[in-house]
Amino acid sequence: MKLKHYLVAGLLLLPVLFSGCSKDVDEYNKPAIYWYSKIVENVSKGDLEKADNYYSSLQGEHIGSPMLPEATMILAIAHMQHEEYLLSEHFLDEYIKRYATPNEKEEAEFLKIKAKYMALPHPRRDQALIDEAIVGGEAFKISYPNSMYAEVVNTMLVRLYLAQFALNESIADLYDRLDKPKSADYYKSVNPQPWIVSDEIDRAVAPWYRSWFEGDGTSSWYEFMIPDTKSVVSRNSSSEDKSGEDKNETK
Repeated sequence: MKLKHYLVAGLLLLPVLFSGCSKDVDEYNKPAIYWYSKIVENVSKGDLEKADNYYSSLQGEHIGSPMLPEATMILAIAHMQHEEYLLSEHFLDEYIKRYATPNEKEEAEFLKIKAKYMALPHPRRDQALIDEAIVGGEAFKISYPNSMYAEVVNTMLVRLYLAQFALNESIADLYDRLDKPKSADYYKSVNPQPWIVSDEIDRAVAPWYRSWFEGDGTSSWYEFMIPDTKSVVSRNSSSEDKSGEDKNETK
């Protein structure tokens, strides 16, 4: 008899359990204000993945909603604050292409440059991103010569040019150590800023736990383990250096 009561009680609890588990599953056909409130709620909680999903629902069900521009900018700024700069740039691109007025476009373009700049905590690791950020900053100055953000963009550009100069210098030093003079000369010549004086640059100092592996740009503690060979060829090496190596190897 007791077993029968337990089985009945268990069967009664099952719908409650399953309804609780599926509370946030398969939500659809909701008003725009519902999706918008869910985006704001999850951004405030720091759950940006869920907020992005609710944004997809808002965009999919209410493509013409006046709430979409604000929701897009909210997610762009939220991702930037959480150091998710590529996602931030994605939402800023969406905002610029679909929703921004001419006045709003300027701020969004500035935030895109800021996202690229802040995505470079370790400049030696991403040469292409430095170049992209510089191109974006210079284009912004041309498009908005009287912008209220002009001085901030100038400051970012100065730091980016210094990072680019130091990176090219360290690459040139590497090619010198690999006995590739043409490639070394190329990287010494591509630094286009005559106002930069190498001896006056304060190089970034890596923390001890990174410096063990990255070194100072000229050598590393594990240098003794690397074979002293000229067979290491970078895709950025000068073609003359490569042809010289090929001749040496055929002798």
